[in-house]
Amino acid sequence: MNIFDFYLEKIVKIITLAGKNKIIEVPANLNGINVDIPPAKFNSDISTNVAMVLAKLNNKSPIEIANILLKLIKKDDDQIDEISIAKPGFINIKFKNSFWNLFLKSIIVDSKNFGINKKISKKKYLIEFVSANPTGPLHVGHCRGAILGDVLSNLLLFNNHDVNKEYYVNDYGNQILHFTKSVYFRIREILKKEPFPIENSDLYPGNYIINIAENIIKKNKELSFDNLDKILNKLTELSVNESIKLIKFNLKNLGIVHDKFISESEIIKNNEVEKAVEKLKKNNFVYRGKIKPPENEKNNDWNEREQLLFRSTNFGDDKDRALQKADKSWTYFAGDVAYHNNKLERNFDVLINILGADHAGYIKRISSVVEALSGEKTKLVCKVSQLVKLIKDGKPFKMSKRKGDYITVEDLINEVGKDAARFLMLNRSSDVELDFDFTKIKEKSKDNHLYYVQYCYARISSVFRNSKKNIEDEIKIKNYNFHYSDDEIKVLKKISEWPKCLEIASNKLEPHRIPIYLYELASEFHSYWNKGKDDESKRFIGSDKKISEDKIVFLKAISNVIKSGMKILNVKTPEKM
Repeated sequence: MNIFDFYLEKIVKIITLAGKNKIIEVPANLNGINVDIPPAKFNSDISTNVAMVLAKLNNKSPIEIANILLKLIKKDDDQIDEISIAKPGFINIKFKNSFWNLFLKSIIVDSKNFGINKKISKKKYLIEFVSANPTGPLHVGHCRGAILGDVLSNLLLFNNHDVNKEYYVNDYGNQILHFTKSVYFRIREILKKEPFPIENSDLYPGNYIINIAENIIKKNKELSFDNLDKILNKLTELSVNESIKLIKFNLKNLGIVHDKFISESEIIKNNEVEKAVEKLKKNNFVYRGKIKPPENEKNNDWNEREQLLFRSTNFGDDKDRALQKADKSWTYFAGDVAYHNNKLERNFDVLINILGADHAGYIKRISSVVEALSGEKTKLVCKVSQLVKLIKDGKPFKMSKRKGDYITVEDLINEVGKDAARFLMLNRSSDVELDFDFTKIKEKSKDNHLYYVQYCYARISSVFRNSKKNIEDEIKIKNYNFHYSDDEIKVLKKISEWPKCLEIASNKLEPHRIPIYLYELASEFHSYWNKGKDDESKRFIGSDKKISEDKIVFLKAISNVIKSGMKILNVKTPEKM
């Protein structure tokens, strides 16, 4: 049972009937009415803004309307214990103890569907995330965005949407040429003992390049590496493939598997850039013109020339964007134009890009292109994954840099494990910087949020285990006629908020709300558990080593939500710790 949706439907029925009976005026559109979580100070279970929505139409104050509705709502529902009004017109409702029995029964009987948003229609999503240059292993800077994209995908899948996870391989341009040369020189170093030109700043010096070079030598014994020009294309292909294997390995260790990897070079080779540009030309979004120099560029250093430009200023961008370089080759942006046209042709309902902090300035131009290509029918949603600061003992933490000049995902996983990386990377909204604290991660305390949530599940498992029961088994209770204490109802109220948490997280594309909620639920449980040290009535297992049915239901409800939330996060729920 989603108590918020349930009571929203009830309130809509009540005011619709009141409208028919001429008690109040009711608008045709009731979309503004909501049922929400009330502030803790009101000591209520749900709150509705219905009186404020109806006040203006009825030419009355929200308080006056609330007083009318209060009586109608109370009359209609025998599960309401208290109903009150709070300024400027909120109606707050507190339920009887019997209501929580009904609630528990509903979420135990239908546990697999608890939290799923049944109000929304199924949509087809394409989520592009990571899309790092295939020039080496993933580093910590990619980690947060990768987890954000993956958990967002899991969240949408939980709500029964069709979700496609995609990685755009930027395997075209100068960085790929430099990468291929780096591999070539490492191959020459291995085969010919020629020193790697470390002084060349364009090259990639990391040890992973040596591993790529060794793999290519081993798998391609027929190839000659005497002349780079003769094997450039082949070596580029081999080098990128090896790098993609490494990236996929990094992602798999992080618990991430993409549905599709799509190549920039393939898009260009298939003339998709020309196709997308022609599409823009037909709608007069492309012209030849000159670009003013960037603000940080001195006028005398700027080579002003006529270029093929996209009219991104038509869509609110600060300047039009170049599609071709001086040598007539396509710009990086042109490749992105073609790729997003490719996305549109695959008929997704929603396009989402997860971008790193360094790409935040890129959002407007690519969003403009999607609007132009779709005839303003499709919007591109972009989520920015901000920087991660590694902290240990209150100070910036520098881990080993074995792979080059940065800290890799593998370094992070080796240090803290997959579960900690996934859970803690989502501990804050993606649009603010995150402090990743290695000291707290290793603590067995409330300050380690992952530990605290997992420990909650482990504690509940121990109760079932000591009662000769299996936490994974379905429970069957004939009569839900229990009396729960105020402390227990406090926990049940937090459980009831789970669908609301998922709804907001899904609608706002903010999966960080899930670990925050799970931590709050775990905190409520631990608080109740600790009261059992002094109050025997709050202990789950009595001296007879048995557990009562009310406690079984109570614990099962908590464990189901923890399990469900951790599954979305792709984090383990151990039964023992």
